[in-house]
Amino acid sequence: VSARDMQWKARDEGNTWDLAKGMDTFGPMSDPVPIENAGDLQNLELELTVNGEVRQKGNTANMIFTLPWMVSYVSRYITMYEGDILITGTPEGVSEIKPGDTVVAKIQNVGTLTNKVR
Repeated sequence: VSARDMQWKARDEGNTWDLAKGMDTFGPMSDPVPIENAGDLQNLELELTVNGEVRQKGNTANMIFTLPWMVSYVSRYITMYEGDILITGTPEGVSEIKPGDTVVAKIQNVGTLTNKVR
């Protein structure tokens, strides 16, 4: 989730986008899921709907970088611990959401997360 108005203002002022990406409620996550329950991490179907309309659909096979590569790369610079989270990006189809919308994110073999936008 991004506050686009804040993101464009920061860009125009030569600032980072941190605040536009990190407001309260912008990073909804489920409870941890054991990795061994997910199956092939590089072949999981992803789907995001807003008010029942599919906005994003993809597969982890289409990620620019593989998960093992990302863990290896980040580990060169940051000590990683069990339970750490790597945020990897999103499939195409980014669009606006507004208060009152219901956003449902599904990951094959992992689960479904439903959030009401406030």
